[in-house]
Amino acid sequence: MSNYKYLFIFLVIAFSFEPAFGVSRFSADEKENIQIYEKSSRAVVNISNIAVNYDFFYRAMPAETGSGTGFIIDKSGIIVTNYHVVENASKLVVTLADNSQWPGKLVGADPNNDLAIVRIKAPADSYDILEFSHSNNIVVGQKVLALGNPFGLRQTLTTGIISALGRTIAAKNGRKIEGIIQTDAAINPGNSGGPLLDSEGKVIGINTAIIAPGASGSIGIGFAIPSNSASKVIEQLIEFGETKRGWLGVRIQMVTKEIADVEKLDKPRGALVASVSENSPSDKAGIKAGDIILEFNGVLIKEMKELPKIVAQTEVGKTVEVKIWRNKKELTKKIYQKSRELKISIGMS
Repeated sequence: MSNYKYLFIFLVIAFSFEPAFGVSRFSADEKENIQIYEKSSRAVVNISNIAVNYDFFYRAMPAETGSGTGFIIDKSGIIVTNYHVVENASKLVVTLADNSQWPGKLVGADPNNDLAIVRIKAPADSYDILEFSHSNNIVVGQKVLALGNPFGLRQTLTTGIISALGRTIAAKNGRKIEGIIQTDAAINPGNSGGPLLDSEGKVIGINTAIIAPGASGSIGIGFAIPSNSASKVIEQLIEFGETKRGWLGVRIQMVTKEIADVEKLDKPRGALVASVSENSPSDKAGIKAGDIILEFNGVLIKEMKELPKIVAQTEVGKTVEVKIWRNKKELTKKIYQKSRELKISIGMS
């Protein structure tokens, strides 16, 4: 038998036993999960919230009041997390994947969107960073992966799918957060502030809440703030330390079918102006109670609830066009947002 025949037989035997040596013992989906975890886990951190209490003799007694997750987004040590993870902290301790611990400095926080920015001064080679992907392209049924530190168990990966889009949840201060991603990837206490990743290992959401009875763990319904919404808040928190939003200065109501019929509007749409604050941008632009806002800065208002979000995301220091319906015809007004306001002044009746 020639040497070529021996080589052929050896290769046949080798490939026959390939699974036994672990070369192909993982499915394509498992391989993808493993690769994403290995690529992303060094960017995920544990954040311990330390509060200072005092004993009977007024001696300081630091104690951990909670912990959560965060993830690093650039080499200057910027960490994204949830506001409720760092709320009321006297001290923040950030633990990296290599178990090194670093003091965290709170850069900025937005309770309304449950987001916060923390910075550490650790060597850039001791961690990796994660990149954001556009969340406006995601769909129900899409595979997602959640990284975090549930129940203090560090560097955990769970997988699932996007169960629904456009959910509304309440922040800790009671303000509604809209456009939320719902997922069945297990998100337990301690996962808050961690990244929700797509199949490319990019961030499409920030895990922020669970629905579970009492203090128990996940029951398959978790929520994440979409990356497109979060990125705008994150930019402002890094630059200003707080979220600065546009201001319209009106109270609005839903446009019912009856109102649309009376006003000769083709269908119920837009937002009905119930009242206008004196000297507000709307007041100065000539918008009046009874007007129906149909379009703001080029964006059609299909439902009343869309207007506050659009106004809040509008860049200030610029003039925007607002289309309104008044006396059974469409008019265009121009609003100049001359200053940033920290609080949205649009109320809902």
